[in-house]
Amino acid sequence: MPKIPEKPAIQAADPGRWKALIFIALAQLMVVLDATIVNIALPSAQQDLGISDGNRQWVITAYALAFGGLLLFGGRIADLWGRKRTFITGLIGFAAASALGGAATGEAMMLGARALQGAFGALLAPAALSLLAVTFTDAKERAKAFGIYGAIAGGGGAVGLILGGFLTEYLNWRWTFFVNIPFAVVAAVGAYLVVREPAGGRNRSPLDIPGVILSTLGLVSLVYGFTRVESTSWTDPGAIGLFVASGVLLLAFVLTESRVKHPLLPLRVVADRNRGGVYLSLGLAVIAMFGLFLFLTYYLQVVKGYSPVKTGFAFLPMIAGMITGSTQIGARLMTRVPPRFLMAPGFLTAAVGMLLLTQLEIGTSYAGLILPAQLLLGLGMGTAFMPAMSLATLGVDPRDAGVASAMVNTSQQVGGAIGTALLNTIAASATAAYVADHVAGATTPAAQKLLQFQSMVEGYTAAIWWAVGILAVSATIAFTFVTTGKPGGGQVAGSGSGAGAEADDEVKVPVIAH
Repeated sequence: MPKIPEKPAIQAADPGRWKALIFIALAQLMVVLDATIVNIALPSAQQDLGISDGNRQWVITAYALAFGGLLLFGGRIADLWGRKRTFITGLIGFAAASALGGAATGEAMMLGARALQGAFGALLAPAALSLLAVTFTDAKERAKAFGIYGAIAGGGGAVGLILGGFLTEYLNWRWTFFVNIPFAVVAAVGAYLVVREPAGGRNRSPLDIPGVILSTLGLVSLVYGFTRVESTSWTDPGAIGLFVASGVLLLAFVLTESRVKHPLLPLRVVADRNRGGVYLSLGLAVIAMFGLFLFLTYYLQVVKGYSPVKTGFAFLPMIAGMITGSTQIGARLMTRVPPRFLMAPGFLTAAVGMLLLTQLEIGTSYAGLILPAQLLLGLGMGTAFMPAMSLATLGVDPRDAGVASAMVNTSQQVGGAIGTALLNTIAASATAAYVADHVAGATTPAAQKLLQFQSMVEGYTAAIWWAVGILAVSATIAFTFVTTGKPGGGQVAGSGSGAGAEADDEVKVPVIAH
């Protein structure tokens, strides 16, 4: 009698998965908060520590370079060490770096602390997302979990503006660093007690050292090139040199990964049409969003005269929209419709909200224009982010979950660097052109101040028009590249054996075909 083949084992659901989500989400909130909370505190910190105007940008850049450059390495470490161990290590390191930043007595100590924060953030972020991906294997539960995670990933930056405003205005800039410590301690203790990583999901292959070096140098060159453009110009020889170096290094990285036996980034992860579409559309959407945070913050504080705290609260409608879009629209519809029917309309809804903001003027009503625009932006981005975050790790071999998660963070980090540099440069050029055209008529101090505000608004709206176009392109990419069907209601996380999988610790979990 012929032997009947065994059915693939279904991975049992972790009974503590919802408790685990609390601590994973808390860690993600801490990382996202840190991206904006320090911006509010920077003027006070610069004055106290005697940081020069020329070096001020390095408080932000040191973090961005370490975080963006080491993300792929951090994702691979998570696959090698285990996500839980990497997650807890990242939390402890981030807390220690935050304590160092809060206690900084000079420029060097501050910049070193920010670089360390970025390095440990590069361990923490992909470990958090990949833990979520391998913990929630039921399609409906996965939708809810990623809904919460997507709301935090999208809205956490705006929360950082509120918290940063409060801490800077009522306590001290140092608390924008110290506030990370309780977040990290609670998340680390909780993760140690309740997070359970599925067995057999590690990738114990030797570390791809050439891949680590090429990817880190390539990403650092790319991110630094864009941050340099922001403070110089697109024709700056140094910036051009960095872009060329980045292109050469990243091309060499791709060629290396296609030939080595155990690549840092298996090309199968990004070659998948759906995941590639997610990485690209998400990166473009983040370009638009980062520009908006920057311009709207300056508009509200400089043109409208809002305090830091009031500015932070002015972003609440966007947070509310993101939470609603992610948990009430995205999570509810994710198992009923294909992801592209959430992502593309989500990005288009955000584009409509951005389109409203192109009508900004000096005397624009907050309630009449800015509030509805933010609601649309939040709803759209929340609806699109949630399925994007889930799809980016859907069907990935468990041993590749860390590096696939790192690619999500990398697309966001690089998108943020590009967005800040690109849109800021466009705004600055439009502002300068408006001043040149109208400066002859500004003959009194009052007229000169009015010209200053009007030129700033002209610059912001010019850049926001570009953001509208970028979101439209993002929607088009999501609709054309992301062709997978609706997930349905079965097991979704983790594929069986991928390339390079070893049979002795293979995890066999059915997945949705792309």
